Amino acid sequence: MSARATATSPAAAQGKNTKQPAKSGMRLTPRASIIAFVVFIAAIFAVAPARAYLEQRAERQHLTQQVTELQQRNAALQQRLEDLNDPTELERLARECLGMVRPGEIAFVPIHRGEAPKPPVCD
Repeated sequence: MSARATATSPAAAQGKNTKQPAKSGMRLTPRASIIAFVVFIAAIFAVAPARAYLEQRAERQHLTQQVTELQQRNAALQQRLEDLNDPTELERLARECLGMVRPGEIAFVPIHRGEAPKPPVCD
């Protein structure tokens, strides 16, 4: 054998390992990097549908609130229509708003000092 083959390095003579110590921490394998890339792309493509869903949900809440308000208004208008079909309500409105009286009745209109007469106010 040659002297070179039997010679040891100074590190081997001191009993140290010539291999580099493993780095502490996480290694990213090719499989893990591909999976991370796929998850990243899926997250990017999931943003638009999620955003559209949230916008549609807000629009639905707004429309539901609007429907409720319109139903309440419709109920009030329906009640007003029923009131206007009542003969006693029609008589009251004719007397108050139009100043009408029954035959033989006398209508009195109070006028305050210094003011001109005002026409009746109706709702």
